[in-house]
Amino acid sequence: MKRSLLMVLCLSVVSAFAGVYDIEEFTAKDAGAPDDYIVAEFGGTLKVAPADEVESLQDGRLVVRQKFEDPFGESETSYQLYQGGAGDLSSMTAMTADGVDYSKLVSAKLYARRGMPADEDVEKVYFDGKAVYAPGLTTAVVFIDGSPVTLKGDAPAAEEEETVAAAEPAVASSKGEECDEYDPDCEDDDDEDLSSYKTSAPVDNTADDRDYAASDAARDVGDRFGIADEVRFWTAVGLSALAVTGAVIGIMQHSKATEAQDAYDDLNELNELILSECAGNPSCEAIMHDKAQMEGMDGMWTLANVQERMAENKKTHDSYATGRNIWFGISAAAIAGAVVLFVW
Repeated sequence: MKRSLLMVLCLSVVSAFAGVYDIEEFTAKDAGAPDDYIVAEFGGTLKVAPADEVESLQDGRLVVRQKFEDPFGESETSYQLYQGGAGDLSSMTAMTADGVDYSKLVSAKLYARRGMPADEDVEKVYFDGKAVYAPGLTTAVVFIDGSPVTLKGDAPAAEEEETVAAAEPAVASSKGEECDEYDPDCEDDDDEDLSSYKTSAPVDNTADDRDYAASDAARDVGDRFGIADEVRFWTAVGLSALAVTGAVIGIMQHSKATEAQDAYDDLNELNELILSECAGNPSCEAIMHDKAQMEGMDGMWTLANVQERMAENKKTHDSYATGRNIWFGISAAAIAGAVVLFVW
């Protein structure tokens, strides 16, 4: 009984998490529209793609996962997979994660960075059976089996060329522009190029140091406060564990309270017997002694003995019942808190 309850609570925790960061099923009925990255092969619309076939796509084919949201909030957000021919992917980065089952990426929501709300996942995600693509992203974050995983990839070739070009220093001309002798506004500098002059004055790098310090501080703030989703998730996991513990202890307390109640009920029967048969009878103790032995009871049970034991059993019952109610209350509150954090 206890083990079954523990398993049910654990499964409920896992399913709650899956509903936040995973796509449980693809149910959208909207037509798949092609774009620059995926091409419709027949009729101008994309075909629905089975989820279990995405990781075995042939070369030259592509699957897009489309998110559909109701702007008025009247219907739930839905998803669907569509397949078609691969278009121009040169502007996107092929992102991968070592050691991650590709089939799990198909149903894992994709985020541009850590700390984003659970419902702000990327609307369009592309799959070619080997890597994952998202417009404008060179890295992304998914949650696999409850843990955040970073997808990484090399920058597209066009971006690399631009980066190299931007990094190359401009070469200054060794000679100034020659002046026309009839141009009065032009002054011909016969001296050496100013770039040949050197100065021995020290360069003040204080401003650069301040810039670097500010940049480091900004990154530190991002690291500290950009993990809100992770903090909420692990807090919810902790609350779920507390809920399971509270439920188990509550069940144990309930069992002890039931035992004490049963003992109280048994003595209450004897108490009623004494009151009915021995009230005002001086030989009551002897009679009750004989009846106790006949019913398998040891010792002499008088009215005072019975009522004293009944009081003890009632006190024990009340103590366990109070503990049961407290632990069940803690479990219920922890479950409610975990659900709120999981769906936040």
